[in-house]
Amino acid sequence: MTEVSDAEVGLPDDRPELTDEQVAFLASVFDLVRDGQTETVTRYLDAGVPVNLTNPNGDTLLILAAYHEHAALVGALLDRGADTERLNGRGQTALSAAVFRQQAGIVTALVSHGANPTAGSPDARATAAYFQLTEMSALLDADAIPPVATARADD
Repeated sequence: MTEVSDAEVGLPDDRPELTDEQVAFLASVFDLVRDGQTETVTRYLDAGVPVNLTNPNGDTLLILAAYHEHAALVGALLDRGADTERLNGRGQTALSAAVFRQQAGIVTALVSHGANPTAGSPDARATAAYFQLTEMSALLDADAIPPVATARADD
């Protein structure tokens, strides 16, 4: 199993040690993501749970939401700045998970938020090609999905 650093999980270097109860709570957030509990998860994120929280397998909340086909939760995580380029312990991204699960809406959301179709191993394009997912391959075309407009710092 790959060790994940505090910085990779999104925790500050000078944080206090977590209690067993806090660790159990954070682990429960992953179960909520798997179950698609968008309202509860977003409430926890807004209260301070790191949006890039990562489990011991390297799965982020975004990777799990994409894999378990929870489009609303993927959108909420992206709106809160979830990192689309994080790799889990198997080298997979949220985008490759969404492609594998053939979730066009999630693929569109991830790509429009900057997810790189060639990140990871296997990457999203290789996943689409291997499983002959022509609709997913078409979505991953560089011109198929416009990027989300973001506010500039000088606006």
